[in-house]
Amino acid sequence: MFERVAELAIRRSRLILVVAAVAVTLMAAVGFGAFAKLQSGGGFDDPASESTRAGRVIDAKFGGETNLVLLVRARQGGIDDPAVANGGRALAADLRKERALDNVISYWDTDNPALRSKDGREAMVLAHVKGDDTEQAKNVKGIIAAHTGPRGNELVVRAGGATAVAKEMSTQGTDDLVLAETIAVPLTLVLLLIVFGSVVAAMLPLVIGTIAVMGTFAELALLGDITDISIFATNLTTALGLGLGVDYALLMINRFRDRLASGAEVDDAVRHTVLTAGRTVAFSAATVAAALAALLVFPQSFLRSFAYAGVGVIMVAAIAALFVMPALLAVLGHRVNSGRMPWVKPARPDAATSVWGRLAGAVMRRPVLAATPMLGVLLLASSPLLGITFDMADERVLPEDATSRQVATALRENFAGNDAAALHIVIDKPVDEAPLGAYAAQLSGYRGIVRVEASTGTYTEGNSTAPGPGNAALGRPDAQRINVVSALPPKSEDAQKLVTTVRSLAGPGGTRPLVAGPDAELVDAKDSIAGRLPFAAGLVVLTTFLLLFLFTGSVVQPLRALVLNMISLSATLGVMTWIFQDGHLTSLLGSTPQPMEVSTTVLMFCIAFGLSMDYEVFVTSRIKELHDQGEDTESAVVNGLGHTGRIVSAAAALLAVSFFAFGTAEISFMQMFGLGTGLAILIDAVAVRGILVPAAMRLLGRSAWYAPRPLRRFHNRFGLGETGTVPPPTASPEHLPGTSNKKNSAEV
Repeated sequence: MFERVAELAIRRSRLILVVAAVAVTLMAAVGFGAFAKLQSGGGFDDPASESTRAGRVIDAKFGGETNLVLLVRARQGGIDDPAVANGGRALAADLRKERALDNVISYWDTDNPALRSKDGREAMVLAHVKGDDTEQAKNVKGIIAAHTGPRGNELVVRAGGATAVAKEMSTQGTDDLVLAETIAVPLTLVLLLIVFGSVVAAMLPLVIGTIAVMGTFAELALLGDITDISIFATNLTTALGLGLGVDYALLMINRFRDRLASGAEVDDAVRHTVLTAGRTVAFSAATVAAALAALLVFPQSFLRSFAYAGVGVIMVAAIAALFVMPALLAVLGHRVNSGRMPWVKPARPDAATSVWGRLAGAVMRRPVLAATPMLGVLLLASSPLLGITFDMADERVLPEDATSRQVATALRENFAGNDAAALHIVIDKPVDEAPLGAYAAQLSGYRGIVRVEASTGTYTEGNSTAPGPGNAALGRPDAQRINVVSALPPKSEDAQKLVTTVRSLAGPGGTRPLVAGPDAELVDAKDSIAGRLPFAAGLVVLTTFLLLFLFTGSVVQPLRALVLNMISLSATLGVMTWIFQDGHLTSLLGSTPQPMEVSTTVLMFCIAFGLSMDYEVFVTSRIKELHDQGEDTESAVVNGLGHTGRIVSAAAALLAVSFFAFGTAEISFMQMFGLGTGLAILIDAVAVRGILVPAAMRLLGRSAWYAPRPLRRFHNRFGLGETGTVPPPTASPEHLPGTSNKKNSAEV
């Protein structure tokens, strides 16, 4: 297959480039519409969970849960002053005219003391924004713009609640993306100039990265018409697209230039590049895509979005590297070295005497002595995982000056009970008043509950607070709704235990109540991810093991790779826990210490695992080639790392830059994602590839290539290695290519 790709690139190079230019133009035209179709800040819930099902019932029969809170503050005096009260009633009246709103409830219309602050200076107006996450994002933007800010001389209105938080997360995420790319692209270009030492060669990886990003934006725009796609998938698209585009192009260009430097003709160099580095690119893309495809196991659209974006950008980058890059190289020829930088040295050291070759040699002479300190450091870095806890994204991921976060803080500190964080219990059947009232009174007796509101009355400490009917809007002939307001900190362990306790109670009249609300959503999200995590992990391990076996023909090499990758990833997650949960360095980053965001943690693990396998392929490819040519394991490792170490370290630095740029983000889980993935890349490229891999290979010896006889026969028949016919390098560029010979195409 790769021979045909190489011949196509040589014979139809200009046609390929014209087709690629037209395709990129079309992809850009489609892709620029992606942002308008993507989901704004949501997608963290399981559509099949109890809280989501309860929310659907509440939407259908009770006008929806409260997801927008307008916090009204009196400029002078208190919120009961006549002028302020008139302004508050006018605000509520204006909100009721909005077609996108339901269930508008204000303090001034209900005289509910729970909607009035303790100091009497603030009051709440509650509402439900209609639609799914995407529709809510569109609706709330106009509502907030029209109804917040100063209102006359009496009021100042600020927006909070779930939809306001999602809106600010979406806006901030877009701003963070622009800032990250503003930093990453110029810095990447500078690093490319340093690595390649040539202006023309340094520009080529950006071509592949641009194609990958534009192609994936087009994919997301099309998918956005048929399913929910998170806006944050664009962040992965740009970081991974630019990074992998650079990685793959680096391999291709490095092999092409080496072949030219050895005296080969341009056509010969293109063939050799596609048959060697091109094969590695294809296999690397398959391993990374397999790791990210595991995210499709999870029902949350946030995680599935990253699978769509990640697999898409990997495939587009690989296709561009396999077809467009050889065509570019065929057209450029020796001009790929044009614009040479003054620091470039014409001679290159022998593999065994290079920095990475010498390091590998030193490690293999004393493998235990070299590996033990590094393992100790990585295990120490992993230790914070012993105290890891999980949460869902809420207003705390935003900077402290974000309006929706300030509103959430005010509701938590200045009001008796947080109505915006209440549990919402819905019973989708008729219920008699007596058992309903007894059930509500029972709920109100639990520790931490401030009050329980039902159609039969309001209850506190196990008793009704006043005789007579309750809120009639909470009852229907065919369904009942109960609001449980607590003083427990939202998302806390006690708040989650309360959800479990409420769900364990028998419903009134033999019914099965459904429980919704932010705390219930967190419990359901954690259960959903935990329930599917073993399957996702098993899928990643199985596909990785199978691919590496087909690549190496050994059952030991995949196991060695999986163990070392798990150690490096554990260290990365431990460091992120130490920073973002335990609070070290958060003042420097401008984030708030809080439990690890559960979806982002899973996402970071899958992406980092896939990228670590990317470098596993780069290194193992050359080691296997040398071993197959007759070198012993020690020599193959030293020379293999000597050849690939510079490429791997350069590729890792360039890819890490793309992710580290998101350390500038204002949204804390994007900071964690960027810093964690970048750190994982560097740990893997330096600590694992530079020290642990040589040590492990030395200790394993010949057994590193072991496979049972039936599996060896299977690999000989179905393995991914292939032999391509590649002309040897000629003595000089002026000479014709010599007689072709067989080359093992497992080279990097």
